[in-house]
Amino acid sequence: MLNVNPDTVCRLIELAQAYNVREPVSIPEEGSNAVDDWSQQMLADHRDNTSYSEFEAIVKDLEPDQQHEVVALLWLGRGDYVLDEWDSIVQQARDQWSPETAQYLIDHPLLADHLREGLELHGYDCNGAA
Repeated sequence: MLNVNPDTVCRLIELAQAYNVREPVSIPEEGSNAVDDWSQQMLADHRDNTSYSEFEAIVKDLEPDQQHEVVALLWLGRGDYVLDEWDSIVQQARDQWSPETAQYLIDHPLLADHLREGLELHGYDCNGAA
């Protein structure tokens, strides 16, 4: 059973989708390594991106146990674990918690898909049916 409101997770999914379809930030000096370029891209400043601002505000407003569950939903939906391991997934998220949870989450380009899958494994969807 989820302690975090599935509607809140659905809103995070919408915001993650909006954030990840944004135009890339232009980085003046690109490196010679594609991995480094991607890292710079992900760390680039997006102050004008309202999707991220709202996403961050929602995550920061969640109680820590709810933040743990959102991270656990990411891992579950990504296929790192199965639903039967839910309690241990949440415990691992608790053990690895950081005040930078919003940034950790949004740094996953497929966050929306993974959260949606995690919710579905719990019997929820973002169309209002539970």
